[in-house]
Amino acid sequence: MIKSNESIIGILAHVDAGKTTLTEAVLYRAGAIRRLGRVDKKDSWFDSHELERSRGITIFSKQNPFTLGEKNFTLVDTPGHVDFSAEMERTLGILDYAVLVIDGAGGVQSHTETIWSLLKEYNIPVFVFVNKMDRDGLDKAALLAELKARLSEECIDFTQEKSALLEEASMASEEMLNAFVDGCDDEMFWQKSISDAVYQRDIFPCFFGSALQDKGVDLLLDALQKYTVCKEYPAAFGAHVYKILHDNQGNRLSFLKVTGGALSVKMPLGEEKIDQIRIYSGEKFETVKEVSAGSVCAVAGLCGTYPGEILDGGGLKSDKPPKLKPLLAAQVILPDGVDIHTAYRKLCILGEELPELSVRICNFSNEEQIQIQVMGRIQLEILKSLVEERFSMAIDFGTCRILYKETVASPVMGYGHYEPLRHYAETQVRIEPAPLGSGITAKSECSLEVLDSNFQNLVITHILEKEHVGILTGSPLTDVNIVLTAGRSHLKHTEGGDFREATYRAIRQGLEKAENILLEPYYAFTLRVPSGAFGRAVSDIQRLCGEFDPPEMTETEVIIRGTGPVSKFMDYPEEVVSYTGGKGVVSLRENGYRPCHNAQEIIEKIGYQKERDLENPSSSVFCSHGAGFEVKWQDVDQMRHIK
Repeated sequence: MIKSNESIIGILAHVDAGKTTLTEAVLYRAGAIRRLGRVDKKDSWFDSHELERSRGITIFSKQNPFTLGEKNFTLVDTPGHVDFSAEMERTLGILDYAVLVIDGAGGVQSHTETIWSLLKEYNIPVFVFVNKMDRDGLDKAALLAELKARLSEECIDFTQEKSALLEEASMASEEMLNAFVDGCDDEMFWQKSISDAVYQRDIFPCFFGSALQDKGVDLLLDALQKYTVCKEYPAAFGAHVYKILHDNQGNRLSFLKVTGGALSVKMPLGEEKIDQIRIYSGEKFETVKEVSAGSVCAVAGLCGTYPGEILDGGGLKSDKPPKLKPLLAAQVILPDGVDIHTAYRKLCILGEELPELSVRICNFSNEEQIQIQVMGRIQLEILKSLVEERFSMAIDFGTCRILYKETVASPVMGYGHYEPLRHYAETQVRIEPAPLGSGITAKSECSLEVLDSNFQNLVITHILEKEHVGILTGSPLTDVNIVLTAGRSHLKHTEGGDFREATYRAIRQGLEKAENILLEPYYAFTLRVPSGAFGRAVSDIQRLCGEFDPPEMTETEVIIRGTGPVSKFMDYPEEVVSYTGGKGVVSLRENGYRPCHNAQEIIEKIGYQKERDLENPSSSVFCSHGAGFEVKWQDVDQMRHIK
């Protein structure tokens, strides 16, 4: 094992929590930058892109090394706006620690809870900084109570007196508790014990201050120096790709963290090799010959990498799929005279950097058009500017539409037969409902006496390799378990693609017989309005088909938490600002998919014609007298060979 000499720290927050201001303060205090920039003055160090400065928000993740005492760190700044949360999530796989910034005036927001759950999912130790404590009327004790209630009971105030801090921290382990009871005052023991507890996510140190006023920042930096530990990594090479970018000269850069061994210039990776290694500090960089395990860098020379990819000396594999996914789609409207395929190739370059876009050419009503997926409308506005800047192409977008999904209500059998001349494969599957949010899983219950293991594995691969679509709206199938129950091959005539055809057709034929359910995305919302607007708020939630918990009421405002369809709530934030005169706010976060509240209306509106979907046939192909012929799905069960 190799011990790293640095830690990667990400700063994350809900939009407008003061994350960028804290980032500036940390780098300035650590001596990494020479002056403090400000978001309102449009001169912050990290938000250097014109789009970021004009809007006052972070859009692109960036990094900057700094040193505290004898410890080396790289700070990764991430977007706070929910529309760019996919960019934020891509950085989580490389972080050793995170600093979660909370707006002291707004408290824990819905998106804050989303970030917290992601940090738990990725098992990242967290320091919490409650910002904007210079504002009048803020109650530190009440905010700490909210952190404990909404995030974790293990959130501990590290700005309290030492004896009280150690008493609370000692509950993290029996060894620490015994030491506290015995009156242990060994500074090294407590530093190591607290560091271990933070690393194990048994303690979440909390700090209260004002980044703008440079209050509390020194305590946070002192804690990062004292209570972080450098990881150990394998001696064999490994790396995690978390971002793809193209620089101003068009060079394709793969941003990655080395997770084992070392990475050096001219080092081969598969059929490619590293041409250049860059260490970035904001927009600037220096080139180096080698990077050791635990460090982040950007490399040139790799053309096939993608965010989330795990690299090693031998092969490639993907990391876990992202949790945050787009809920909306839109058509790209091209300017007159621009060829759709030329535009598609350019947009695919942007799609490498922002894979959540899922850029594709679709055929609707016999007309080709480019479709993209987005997290929200603000992202569309940013994309328009990016495409104009990068490709000198003035695109626009059609109306955003909701990304629906489909599932089944009860188990159903599906059968696929593929037997044109000199080909043969049969697949029988059971499609059964699975818990909401589970996606598609696959397994085999087929006997090896019925179908060879190699073909069984092939069928499982085909089940999982494709985005299968439902028959109600042509939306992606999800939340099902697909079980291979039987299959047949031919000793002479079964070829590689035969089971692919049979498997796809079996799934589709099963869906034709199933009770299908249309799913729509939901938001979890936190609505804060003045007390006088409580009646209007409740009326609105009911009108928007939402549900809510008992409200929290103070002397001046009402806080309502609940859930509701994205299709109904996506425009509600602007409405809240309007009817409260800017005194109310609603924050929204993705909350999974549920049965559509107006399914029949949506099915009729989309008007999906399953018979015309030639890429997803439900029929089977049988053979008679040396020629293949098609059999419609409703007749397949009577002709199948598997009984």
